[in-house]
Amino acid sequence: QVQLVESGGGLVQPGGSLKLSCTASGFIFSDYIMRWYRQVPGKERELVAGISNTGHTTKFLDSAKGRFTISRDNAKNAVYLQMNSLSPDDTAVYICYALHITYDEEHWGQGTQVTVST
Repeated sequence: QVQLVESGGGLVQPGGSLKLSCTASGFIFSDYIMRWYRQVPGKERELVAGISNTGHTTKFLDSAKGRFTISRDNAKNAVYLQMNSLSPDDTAVYICYALHITYDEEHWGQGTQVTVST
């Protein structure tokens, strides 16, 4: 059974940090590009960060550059999103996504809520 399970969300004050984790099971993790999206009610889902299957290449949303870091541990079937200098604009449900490097096969997690507020 394919699963992507996010954790690490919560309430944080502006300027604070959070580290999100996504643990995968049911597929060959190292064959997948991994991404973090975020979703705010009433807005389109937004790609925040992505990492290649080897971990050698990363990409970020412009507003996340310099603040967020994406990493992965293929031995642990996990991908992480370190978020620093958080602002209220980062408030969203953060969702883990996997895309096979060759086939048109994708998987979505359920998401974890991140709220940045005083």
